[in-house]
Amino acid sequence: MLPKTNCYVGYIRTENIMLLNYAESIRLGFDYLLKHYDNVFVIGQGVWSPWYVGTSMIGLDVTYGEGRIIDTPISELGVTGMCVGAALNGMRPVCVHPRMDFAILAFDQLVNQAAKWSHMFGGQSHVPLTARLIINRGGEQGAQHSQALHAWLMHIPGLRVVMPYSVQDAHDLLIAATLCDDPVIYIDDRWLYETTSLVTEIQELSLNNIESKCIREGQHITLVGAGYSTHLCMQAAEQLTLQGTRCEVIDLRVLNPLKINVVRHSVEKTGRLLVVDGGWASCGLTAEVITKTLETMDLKLLKKNPQRITLVDAPAPTSRALEKIYYPTVEQVCQHVKAML
Repeated sequence: MLPKTNCYVGYIRTENIMLLNYAESIRLGFDYLLKHYDNVFVIGQGVWSPWYVGTSMIGLDVTYGEGRIIDTPISELGVTGMCVGAALNGMRPVCVHPRMDFAILAFDQLVNQAAKWSHMFGGQSHVPLTARLIINRGGEQGAQHSQALHAWLMHIPGLRVVMPYSVQDAHDLLIAATLCDDPVIYIDDRWLYETTSLVTEIQELSLNNIESKCIREGQHITLVGAGYSTHLCMQAAEQLTLQGTRCEVIDLRVLNPLKINVVRHSVEKTGRLLVVDGGWASCGLTAEVITKTLETMDLKLLKKNPQRITLVDAPAPTSRALEKIYYPTVEQVCQHVKAML
């Protein structure tokens, strides 16, 4: 057990290592950015409220003031537009949308303005805007509050899209996104907030150097996910190990631009690929991962056709009973792996 040498909002810190949950890690990333960069501010709905953003921003308004942690009325388009303007004038805003579903109202600013600006002005002007979009499923919230729309956003040239799974990446990718000169969509998932892990001290990384990572080695099959889907893959891999199956797990981390080399090398070794995603299949993340992998590898190395696990082609249900069979599960991943073997 780690010595409790310094404790702050649940953090347990030794000299170079901390024990954090995912939400606390996001908060640590915000704290670092606000402390070291005067041009960073956070704005959006409910940024003072644990009901909206969990413990991921608790107390930051007290520490840094309401001028840098700005709670706003419900106007996704207006708030995001202000952030585009602020970014064009030297600021590095982080715009928070507590439910990804309602960020659709800001797509004109994200897709038509932020994503296009540098391209249209020949790289002479940039929009260093980070939009934090939270996936907030389950709890009988229904079709309008439960969507994971990352595949939609990764379709847009000029928008970088990151989706951290690990507690470490929760703050590393937030910092890298905010310090990037391009507009970045940072997607976190409430279902990960209580996952806990040891993390190293803060480090500033360039998004240009971050790519997919092999987080569990194996030789029988490659499992690929992003965000909470990676969590499902890891849990399935642990269960299958008890039955003698060694799964290799790849966490995508960055969805746009999607770098496929780590996935390809893994599939060339295992000969089998299963991609798991909390979005829909049509034009989705799983399709892109499978296609790019097959385009770049020797197909003779495949031992089985690639497969994918996604949501069924229907909006999210409100019924708790239906929710249990709507979202991908660890058991579903295990069943697919066994069938592929």
